[in-house]
Amino acid sequence: MDYKQELITTIHDFGCNLDLLEEEIIKLSEESATAVLIPALYEELERPALTNICYHLKDCSFIKKIIICLYAETQEQYQKAVKFFSVLPQSTYVLWENGTRVTSLLENLRDRGLDLLNLRGKGRAVWLGLGVASLQADAIALHDADIITYDKSYPLKLLYPLLEKEFGIAFNKAYYARLSNAFPQAMNGRVVRLFVTPLLSALTEIFGYRKYLRYLTAYRYPLSGEFALTSDLALNTRIPGNWGLEIGLLAEVYRSIAEKRIAQIDLGVFDHKHQKVGNSSEEGLRKMCRDILRSILRTLTETEQVIISRDLIHALRVKFRREAQDYTRQYFVDARFNRLDYHRHQEEVITELFEEVITEAGELYFSNPSGAQIPDWARALAVIPNMREQLREAVIADMEEATIANNNSPEELISLNS
Repeated sequence: MDYKQELITTIHDFGCNLDLLEEEIIKLSEESATAVLIPALYEELERPALTNICYHLKDCSFIKKIIICLYAETQEQYQKAVKFFSVLPQSTYVLWENGTRVTSLLENLRDRGLDLLNLRGKGRAVWLGLGVASLQADAIALHDADIITYDKSYPLKLLYPLLEKEFGIAFNKAYYARLSNAFPQAMNGRVVRLFVTPLLSALTEIFGYRKYLRYLTAYRYPLSGEFALTSDLALNTRIPGNWGLEIGLLAEVYRSIAEKRIAQIDLGVFDHKHQKVGNSSEEGLRKMCRDILRSILRTLTETEQVIISRDLIHALRVKFRREAQDYTRQYFVDARFNRLDYHRHQEEVITELFEEVITEAGELYFSNPSGAQIPDWARALAVIPNMREQLREAVIADMEEATIANNNSPEELISLNS
């Protein structure tokens, strides 16, 4: 246990009274509406993690709205999803992000000069979900659909600092210990441990003190997919359209608000579905590393006025390898002391694969420094002022059709339209 504070506020869990916090947040949520946004693939409905998430969300009376941003291949899949989430007592929107109605809205936006149709994946899902959520709530928590260790403390901890006005927090990011849920336990979080952490150390060695690097280093788990933000920040934040979403979002927060309005909070021990390392930089964790580095290089140029060259990328590879080797030794000591399952050689192999990505990421940055960025909602509303309302109506229409097809009672739609 420690008391360490960073450039941003760190909210530790010193054994907080969750029952007391829940009583307080229920009162606060009556004054400031709350929402939870979950981007999900249809396949997640067939895994136990999402069933467990729904089980705990049912008990979260401090959450007023739930928005599921769903990618489904067919109408039948979407109908099953609407049925699946009908157990939730909150007003729940199942947004079919690739459905006909939503696609038509995006085509209209494209015809007016703002093309989001060529950007697919979690970034676009988050952008769409924030559009609906920002209409419904003052504070929005976002998390993935594959969390194995989920319970109601997660959304409670994410949302509470935003609702407590004395705190002045506008963005709250989760951090945690990534340990496997199986026995023997092992360290997870390979991209954070074996790429991002040594990468930030190497960049600091090369560039010296840079406030943006210090800011990123202040996050104990910069790639966590769990965070909460105010609706105002949601409307004025560009969403990265690639696998660098989490690190790119931190860059947007860095530009938009003062550090004193940013916090990170301890969620304890955490586990979720794991990605494969990948056979190339076009797959799995290697692709994630590539997109993360591109994002960091872009933001360093934008905010710190540094010049990125091929000589620098070459030096970064050399520095990264040394830093990664040092961290691997430290992880080995930590894991062995705690009797965690740890394969040092395998970890070294992964760091070498991640190192190779640095050169490829650099070349991609030189050819396309802007990367994949979805414009913020403020720009979309300048093009179509009632875009969010149109999106919400499209969701309601999709859900009404699915409810009829599922032979559900029309009364189930009453809370949605309220």
